[in-house]
Amino acid sequence: MESPAGQARVYLHAAERPRAGLVLGHGAGGGVEAPDLVAVREVALAEGVSVGLVEQPYRVAGRRSPAAAGQLDAAWLAVVSRLRARELHGLPLLVGGRSLGARVACRTAGRTDAVAVVCLAFPLQPPRRSGSAPRPSRLAELDGVAVPTLVVQGTRDQFGIPPAYRQRTVVEVPGDHSLRRDLRAVGAAVQPWLADLLGRLG
Repeated sequence: MESPAGQARVYLHAAERPRAGLVLGHGAGGGVEAPDLVAVREVALAEGVSVGLVEQPYRVAGRRSPAAAGQLDAAWLAVVSRLRARELHGLPLLVGGRSLGARVACRTAGRTDAVAVVCLAFPLQPPRRSGSAPRPSRLAELDGVAVPTLVVQGTRDQFGIPPAYRQRTVVEVPGDHSLRRDLRAVGAAVQPWLADLLGRLG
C-alpha cells in the first residue's frame, strides 16, 4: 500500500460479522507478529472486531531503525484512511499498537477519528543511560488523546508505567516491556475493556 513515506503493508484479519475495526502498529524493532499484538488480534476477532496490522515502510524496506516521527505518522494516516474507505468502511474505528506503534496511534488519534485507542507497552520514558541526564517523558502524547484509551503495561517495564487519567485505563500485567511473559493476562486485560466499549457503541 502506497504512503507518503513509501510502501507500507497491511495484514487484514476480517471478523465474520464485524462490529468495529482495529488498526494496530508494531514496535520500533519488531514486526506485526509480536506475541502481544497477536494476543490482542485474537481477542478482537473473538469480539467481532476486524483487525488490520500495519507494517511501517521502513520495515517493509528492510531497515532496522525507525523513520522520523513525521514520516511514521504520515504513513499511518495514509494507511488508516485507505482502510476506512475500503476494508473497514462504515465501521467504528479503534487504533493502537505496541510501544512505538502506540505512540503513533496516540499522536494521530484525532486525525483518524478513532473512537478509542489501545496501547501495549507504551514507552513512557526512555531508560536513563549511565552518566546522562533523564530523557523526556512522552506522557503528553497519551494525555493528548481525547477518546477512551486502554494501556496494558508490564509491571517491570523499564520505560515506566503511565498513570490512569480521565478516560485512560491502565492495566498492569506480569512482565517487562516485551509483554511476553503472560500473554493470557494481556488478552484478559483487553477483552473486558473492549467488550464494554463495543456495548456502549451499540
